[in-house]
Amino acid sequence: MTSFVEKPRSACALAGALSTISALPDVIPIVHTSMGCGGNLSGANSFGSGYWGAGYCGGGSIPTSAVTETEIVFGGNDRLREEIVSTLELIDGQLYIVATGCMTEMIGDDTRGVTNDFIAEGKPIITVSTPSFKGDSYSGYEIVLNGIFNGYLQKTERTDPKLVNIFGVIPAYDPFFRGDLEEMARLIRALGLEANTFFTPDQTFENVRSAPSAALNIVFSRVWGTSFAEEFEKKHGTPYWATELPIGPEASDAFLSDLAERTHVPRRRVEEVIDRENKIYYGYFERTADVFCDSDFKYYAFTVTNSNYAIPLVRYARNELGWVVLDVFVTDQLNDIQKKTLLRAFEDIRFDDTGLLFETDAGAIARAMVRRHPENRGERYFDGHSPLFILGSSIEKAVAQKRGAAQLSISFPAFNRMIVDRGYAGYRGGLHLFEDIVGSLVFPKG
Repeated sequence: MTSFVEKPRSACALAGALSTISALPDVIPIVHTSMGCGGNLSGANSFGSGYWGAGYCGGGSIPTSAVTETEIVFGGNDRLREEIVSTLELIDGQLYIVATGCMTEMIGDDTRGVTNDFIAEGKPIITVSTPSFKGDSYSGYEIVLNGIFNGYLQKTERTDPKLVNIFGVIPAYDPFFRGDLEEMARLIRALGLEANTFFTPDQTFENVRSAPSAALNIVFSRVWGTSFAEEFEKKHGTPYWATELPIGPEASDAFLSDLAERTHVPRRRVEEVIDRENKIYYGYFERTADVFCDSDFKYYAFTVTNSNYAIPLVRYARNELGWVVLDVFVTDQLNDIQKKTLLRAFEDIRFDDTGLLFETDAGAIARAMVRRHPENRGERYFDGHSPLFILGSSIEKAVAQKRGAAQLSISFPAFNRMIVDRGYAGYRGGLHLFEDIVGSLVFPKG
């Protein structure tokens, strides 16, 4: 029996590869697949992530072999070679990545053999295999990381004890990736360390080159980037730490304390940073407490996000807002091992009957909300779990309207807001999230 996903929240591996490559400084994608794939997938990445945009060599500017029926019958190696030559001639970059699609993989093009010819000439080029049958967009992110950090970059004997790399935050599919990465880098630097974020505007290709010399890899995900980090440790000897992205002061305090212990930062330095950040956070927060408390903004909540935001949001909603989270929907498609990993992490914060549900299909999520938490159908005494707030994607707007719930788009796809440097991680991110939630309640949009 066949099935389909209603309103999917990610695309194919090639889409994730393109979002990752186009977010890296001076790294140029070359798409080897059917005509139209590159532009269409970049458009989905851009619009679904709060109108992130195409950037340098993104969108309609992506170099592509654009194979047609001729190449499908006779092979596309020559067409790829031709496209690489023209791209190297016309577009400046530090690294060129050939990313394959379904059609060229199915006809058996020797993509790696073609790129090896250019590597022999000293050209900075690699190839990654990213057809849809290799996985979804999140898998594409890991495939690209492996190709660059575990394939292209060479091992170094030098270790910088103050340098850390940040992974696990997926460009576009974590719509706030830029703001989240910048805030985490700010906090890491406050401890006297240095951070490679790779995907923020302040980074250059030298940050990529320096990655093997880092003393620690921080993976802000329980499931995405951990297998890559294991391979990184095998090749470069860099240990990794998989943890949740902290949102708000309580989670950020704990993150800084744990990081300091792992990187041997003096306890006094950590306490100074935590005290300073809390003073700033609550200095702003106390000015907004009146409207939050006097308006009695206490809500039941559903969260509908990918696995990276699932646990951090529950912690924030409960610990910082005092809300009751009914169910946590995880929308990325995870295998059984990944689900068990997330469930183990969720056990630490389980409260009452809150469920962790793995579901991607929009209709199935809406039906699960009604089935597990029925709406009031006129009964005199009925616990309707109201007022209700849904922290999800643009897709959940229709469900929220039907149930009379408030809604804020914080996960992919986010079509109904623009995201520039906004982020919800850390202390500043906690304030931003509070601002956006309360703002949506005091001035609801129709």
